[in-house]
Amino acid sequence: MSDMNDGKAETAYLILENGKVFEGKFFGAQGNVIGEIVFTTGMTGYLETLTDPSYYGQIVLQTFPLIGNYGIIPEDFESANVGVKAYIVKYPCKTPSNFRSLNNLSAFLKERGIIGMYGIDTRALTKIIRENGVMNGKITSVSPGNPNSVSANIEEIKKYSVTNPIAKVSQKSVIKSIEIAASNKTKKRSIALMDFGAKRGIANALLARDCEVWTFPYDTSAEDIINLKPNGIMLSNGPGDPADNANKVIIETLAALIKKGIPIFGICMGHQLLALANGYTTRKLKFGHRGANQPVKDMQTGKVYITSQNHGYEVVANNSSFINVNDGSCEGLDYGVSFSVQFHPEARGGPLDTSFLFDKFMERCDAYSEGRQSICL
Repeated sequence: MSDMNDGKAETAYLILENGKVFEGKFFGAQGNVIGEIVFTTGMTGYLETLTDPSYYGQIVLQTFPLIGNYGIIPEDFESANVGVKAYIVKYPCKTPSNFRSLNNLSAFLKERGIIGMYGIDTRALTKIIRENGVMNGKITSVSPGNPNSVSANIEEIKKYSVTNPIAKVSQKSVIKSIEIAASNKTKKRSIALMDFGAKRGIANALLARDCEVWTFPYDTSAEDIINLKPNGIMLSNGPGDPADNANKVIIETLAALIKKGIPIFGICMGHQLLALANGYTTRKLKFGHRGANQPVKDMQTGKVYITSQNHGYEVVANNSSFINVNDGSCEGLDYGVSFSVQFHPEARGGPLDTSFLFDKFMERCDAYSEGRQSICL
């Protein structure tokens, strides 16, 4: 069923840290790569997945079998760079059909130097991760051959870890964004967006709501943000373990900003870091939530929304504003003036069920600016 020429594609091997080996074919770039393997259940949105900085250091497995059908569309990218370390699919589409497409998936990955692998039993690999938890793996062109070779690879694979990923994906300077297509309104709010690996969809959601957005590097001081006199502060998504010691300075900055009473809205990593700054703890999930079909329940109204998610950690809380319907994990916290959610209300890609949360943030920003903070409590 693959439309790649299997006779010409070089054989690729995936070695898991538990010793399991899968044999498939390369597409995109070829070579050797080690990363943490995670799976995402999205049926569409592969461009947003590939360019999501939250996947930094990870080998992403698509559970949906045919990927690449609508080609490569730069306008849909969530960042200028490819976030994933490598990409695994069952069948990559070589001949996409879309009037906006500029290329096919394999050519795009090759151009960006990203290794792709296809033709393996992606269902079996997904089941291994679900049963055993996320694990490291290595894609290589060298056959492991015998048990001794597999053991040598496993030792190398287990040593892999991602270090200080937020610093590697955050922008290096302050950027002001005031333009968005089809919006000629006068910007009436100023929002400070802390970039921990921000998806473009977050800034666009703010721009569409009459905001000018100042995007700050992850290590910006609380003083520099306060000097902007923002109406609100946005905390973005990002990669890695929120409780990593490398994030200590960020958490201290957020604690200082909390004391100022400025409304803060956190998404994904922003949700986790804001929780840590408020005294909560976090822990790693067995295999995380990644995809555009994650159900969450609003604990105040009882309504259930379908959300887009990409995270491997959760906040430990017994007073969640939202919970995950599948496993009961924390999906949101409300602090009164500030609040945060684990999922992506900007939904790039995914359903727009929870985009109203940006409007809620605007209401709190306006209340703060008008001296009506009590409206948030």
